[in-house]
Parts: sequence; structure tokens; C-alpha cells
Amino acid sequence: MRKLIFVFFFLLMPLMKVSGQELRCNVQVVAPSVQGTNRNVFQTLRETIYEFMNNQQWTGHVYENSERIECTFHFTIDEVIGVDQFRGSLQIQARRPVYNSAYSTTTLNLKDDNVDFRYGEYEQLVYNKNNLESNLVALLAYYANIVLGYDYDTFSPEGGTPWFEEAERIVGMMQNARESGWKQFESRQNRYWLVDNLLEEDHRPLREFYYEYHRSGLDQMSEDPEEGRANIAESMDLLKKVYRTDPSSFALQVLFDAKHQEFVNIFSESFSMEKAEVVNTLSEINPTNSDAYQKLLKDN
Repeated sequence: MRKLIFVFFFLLMPLMKVSGQELRCNVQVVAPSVQGTNRNVFQTLRETIYEFMNNQQWTGHVYENSERIECTFHFTIDEVIGVDQFRGSLQIQARRPVYNSAYSTTTLNLKDDNVDFRYGEYEQLVYNKNNLESNLVALLAYYANIVLGYDYDTFSPEGGTPWFEEAERIVGMMQNARESGWKQFESRQNRYWLVDNLLEEDHRPLREFYYEYHRSGLDQMSEDPEEGRANIAESMDLLKKVYRTDPSSFALQVLFDAKHQEFVNIFSESFSMEKAEVVNTLSEINPTNSDAYQKLLKDN
């Protein structure tokens, strides 16, 4: 429903003040292995990131407070170099409510192990789209757009494209950064490759799956669980297309990191033939979690 009314709001935008604050982002900063450092800096870092993520206008669309996207950014600081350089990891999770239910589904569950940034205590973070002043600002802006893109993809076919394209633009601006995570040659599983996958023609079936899974699947299950589950089972063929084209796809791995346990939960109530077909598909395209899928067959 939220995405359907955006066209109406777009027409009214010249006549009204647009509110931002699309995210309701919970921020955590922990440093369990860091010793001998002023620990107050971790609290001020958390507060600064919290204000940046939650007070920024990312889309130009109008969001009610209840519509803000729930997400968590969990920073683990492993190393402090000097007084203002931090290294560690970032776990990003995002959720989306399922229609007519109290259930929220995970849309994104991603860990970035290449977090390296400078931050001076009480420093304010400023987002200038044309001049990214720090790696921390670039990192936060990139993942804000990734979260938005995934969320929009669940409400309309390829609805997240503008935000994935913005994330890609940020990657382009950071190609000369000394910090890792932005460049094609560094790894097949980093910020460059995630957004590259999401915007590739070969990955369009993955984007289609996100929409079908959420709108025709989960959102349908409150009214007709069997039909919603059948729609999800049918949409699994879209994932097979992506896997057979690019078995090392990072975006496909990100999907399974977010959804594999939910797949098990959904099809635990399925009938034998449907369950067997889904298990065969998932075991082929996500062998890492094959044991979890195979256990579904033992429940028959």
C-alpha cells in the first residue's frame, strides 16, 4: 500500500513539504577486544551514527512514522589505530512487515568485514552526495540505499532500482579510496559486487523473486496460506536461473543469508510433493544450507 500511494504524493510534492526519515535504524557499537581506549568515544560514535541514519532524508518520499523501515547497524570494533581510526565489521539487518499479520520478515542480513574509518569524538557526519568527506559517511550512505532498495523491491517489481543506482554511484566515487571494500578486484563479495549483481541483467530474476516472494507469497499467506506457499514454490525457479548463470553470485548468497531459515519454516507445513520439489531446488542452488533443507523431508 505504501508504495502505491507514492505516485499520488509525487504529484503533490511541489505543493507540500516533503518529510524524510525513512529509516528507523537501531545502531549498536561494541568493542569487546579493544583495551586501553577512552570507551566514551564508542558511545558518541553510536549516537552520531544514529542521528545520521535516522534524521537523513534519503528518498524524497513521504513516510508516516509507522512506515519507517526497521533496520539494525551493528558495528564491532576490533582495532583502534591512533586516536581516530577504527577497524572492524558491520552487520546490517533490515525487516519488513508482512501484510495483515504481526510477523516481520528479514529482507537483508549482511556482514561487511571490511570496515575501516576515521572518526573524531563528537565529530558530526555530513552527507553531501557530490562530495563524500569520509569513508564512514560513504559506508553509511551506501548501506542506507541498499536497505531502501531491498525494501522497495519487495513492494513493486524492481522498485529499488533508484536506490541501488545511488549505491552504485557511491561505489564509483570511492574507487580512489584507500579503504577496502569498494573495488572490483579486492574480492567477489564486497560492496562493489553486491550492487553490481543487483543491477546486472542476469540477476533480474533475483529481483523478480524478491517481489513475488513477498507480495504474492508472504503477503498472501494471511488470507490463503496454501496459495501463498505455492506462489513461493513456483518463484523458486527464478533463483535457479540466477544460480545456473552465476553460481558464485554474491547477491544470491545475501538472499540465502537472510531467508534460508524462513524457507524451512514456510515449507515445514507443506505437503510432500511440494516440499520435495522445493528441497531439491534449494539444495541445488544453496548447497551450504542443504542439510537444513533435507531435514524437511524427514518430517513427512
